[in-house]
Amino acid sequence: MLPLEGITVVALEHAVAAPFATRQLADLGARVIKIERPGVGDFARGYDTRARGLSSHFVWTNRSKESLTLDLKSSEGMDVLRALIGRADVLVQNLAPGAADRMGLGFDALHKAHPNLILCNISGYGPDGPETDRKAYDLLVQAEAGFLSITGTDAQPSKAGISVADIAAGMYAYSNILAALIQRGKTGEGTQINISMLEALAEWIGYPMYYATDGAPPPARAGAAHATIFPYGPFPTGDGKEVMLGLQNEREWAVFCRDILGAESMKDDPRFATNADRAANKLDLTAIIAVEFRAYTAEEMIAKLSAAGIANARMNDMEGLWNHPQLAARDRWRDVATPVGPMPALLPPGGLGDLEPRMDAIPELGQHSKAILKELGLNDEEVNALAQRGVI
Repeated sequence: MLPLEGITVVALEHAVAAPFATRQLADLGARVIKIERPGVGDFARGYDTRARGLSSHFVWTNRSKESLTLDLKSSEGMDVLRALIGRADVLVQNLAPGAADRMGLGFDALHKAHPNLILCNISGYGPDGPETDRKAYDLLVQAEAGFLSITGTDAQPSKAGISVADIAAGMYAYSNILAALIQRGKTGEGTQINISMLEALAEWIGYPMYYATDGAPPPARAGAAHATIFPYGPFPTGDGKEVMLGLQNEREWAVFCRDILGAESMKDDPRFATNADRAANKLDLTAIIAVEFRAYTAEEMIAKLSAAGIANARMNDMEGLWNHPQLAARDRWRDVATPVGPMPALLPPGGLGDLEPRMDAIPELGQHSKAILKELGLNDEEVNALAQRGVI
């Protein structure tokens, strides 16, 4: 039995942050009922068609859920939603700022009617303060949180290649909901959780923020290299590829000099004696490393670094990740049903002993509407009438 079996989550969600949080709850066995707009659905369904005709974001964040279409601007749609909330353990919403309160879904009203309900609100900037009503998309929050100021090169800041602010918010929503379920088990009371994308990403930026304490200069943008540790980053090899390596301490630096550069005495060169010295003289050291690395292919250099105990990595692309031998060796792939046929999906990280996480289908829009309405006591005629009026 998965740990969240018997837990029902109603999700007023779209895009990435909330769907990512609720998908992880579904992975652990929760029943997740995803409320979608009739005829349109979660707008992430239309982001692209790269996953065999489906949206890559939607495939990633929406497996194992049930899709119920509801027009929440209609009184009938709201009646259905309220009936579902009355049966739910958790309500998750990342609607536009203020929308949930206008719909009567604020915590005070819900807690009075359903004292054991856990409400998780996900927003860009939180439920109060001067920025509360601002729209927040991932890239915009990356900018507000200072992420862009430390990412990229001297010439150009760069966004993360993934929705890092959404993912941070989704992870904190997920972990806070788990904590709230434990708390409810002790007190019998539900609670409110407010997750801000800005606050989530600001927590992840803790190191550069403290590095710049009291107005000190922040870490420089360093591309794929480390801003303050050297050598730590990509170096070209003789076959035109790049190898990532990282040195963390003076013992590793001594080994690198002896076994990789073939110049043991270099560890005592005053230009490179400490990490601060190596960072200050990185151009000189880069030139020395480049000469040695050009004599090897990427795979040869990876083997040499590994034999010396120096941390390293391939510069994989997406094809390299799909075919990563470690993921295959650890049996991390499963097939998940989709509207266009089976699709491979990674097992969620971690795991609970030998328990297999839930890896069910990605739903079609409104696929479960009729079944869910019948659970609420509606008959075929009533369900069909709602469909004809565009409520579902």
